[in-house]
Amino acid sequence: MPKYWDVAKTGEMYDFTKKPKEIVYSNYDYLPFIVMDLIPVGSTYSGNFKLKKSTEISSGTYIEDGDILLAKITPCFENGKQCIITGLPNGFGIASTEIIPIKEKTGTSSKYFLFYYLLQSDIRTLIAGKMEGATGRQRVPVHLIKELLIPFPSLNEQQKIAAVLFKIQQAIEIQVAIIEKTRELKKSTLHHVFTNGLRGEKLKETEIGPMPESWDLIKIGKYCDIRSSTISFNELNQGRSDDSDVLCYAIKVSDMNLPGNEKYIFTANIETKLSSKLVSEKAIPANSVIFPKRGAAIATNKKRLTTIWSLLDPNLIAIMPRARITSEFLYYWFLTFDLASIQDLGPTPQLNKKDVEPISIPCPSDGEQSDISNIFRSIDQKIDLHTVKKSTLQDLFKTMLNKLMTGEIRVKDLDIDVSEVSK
Repeated sequence: MPKYWDVAKTGEMYDFTKKPKEIVYSNYDYLPFIVMDLIPVGSTYSGNFKLKKSTEISSGTYIEDGDILLAKITPCFENGKQCIITGLPNGFGIASTEIIPIKEKTGTSSKYFLFYYLLQSDIRTLIAGKMEGATGRQRVPVHLIKELLIPFPSLNEQQKIAAVLFKIQQAIEIQVAIIEKTRELKKSTLHHVFTNGLRGEKLKETEIGPMPESWDLIKIGKYCDIRSSTISFNELNQGRSDDSDVLCYAIKVSDMNLPGNEKYIFTANIETKLSSKLVSEKAIPANSVIFPKRGAAIATNKKRLTTIWSLLDPNLIAIMPRARITSEFLYYWFLTFDLASIQDLGPTPQLNKKDVEPISIPCPSDGEQSDISNIFRSIDQKIDLHTVKKSTLQDLFKTMLNKLMTGEIRVKDLDIDVSEVSK
């Protein structure tokens, strides 16, 4: 820690908000109420609340506009749920009893400095290790936060540290907003394109809704091959031999959630090499559309495209177009389709080949299929670009958070605008 920084207890440098005696809830018809679900992760500010009749509020934590709201219950605390609340009518409100409200002391401390200090993973781990209560319902006691020792530079340096982190956090939030808006655009465009096409044609009514007159309605089972589980893991181990030279992925449902696998399966937890003969018998080729076929995973509605020869575990099913429909067009159309609509209900929901074969899908010309795929590929590329930018900024934030809070990087002599973290 830099030589001229102090060390102080949080409770000495910050105030923990308490309700003034003169405020009587019953004097107000409605009061802003903040439940835990409204406390964000990864955002500095939140202005989200619900107006609740004062007569319906039996418990809660008094908060004031501008307070840091820190979640104290597991796993919300460990996950980083906290915000600076803004826009409260009358300047105050009520939050869940699982919230700790903290405010700065004017002229002494910066709430933004403490806000970012508490986001450090090692600090969270330290505090979480001292939680109290029964397993699964453990909480951070208020006294633990009050007694937490924190580095304490001058107010000016606190504000400059906070200003740097605030600007990076703002940049992250901009990327998140762009990604969310682009995903909304994709969703609405999917609906529009698969209803109206791209050529401005008249529409006709079909069993799946309106679609352009020149499009055909075809059954998946007639133009695609459908396969589910292709090999057991015992067979997989036995299938390796000296002539195993073809790389394959052994794909599980969990592999669909790996970073980078949002559209294409570019990686899997199990990679193996098999002989050409076994691959031709057991594997599905690249550009097959896959999705879950069993259990709660069906409701996630995830669809992916394979990129190399792949083996499927028993919880996945694959569709391989062989005529009239391109794989990418089929993938994008399937993004509009609810898998739960064809599942067999029972103790364990599932869907099988017999459920997929009768599905009717729209079929435009090859050229229009290609144009449609190009549109959505461009949207996906924009989402990917901003996802990479977001990830890069998040890495920068973590690095700067550590280096600024330990004084490894000093900003006290830099000309930094602190107006955004001085309000």
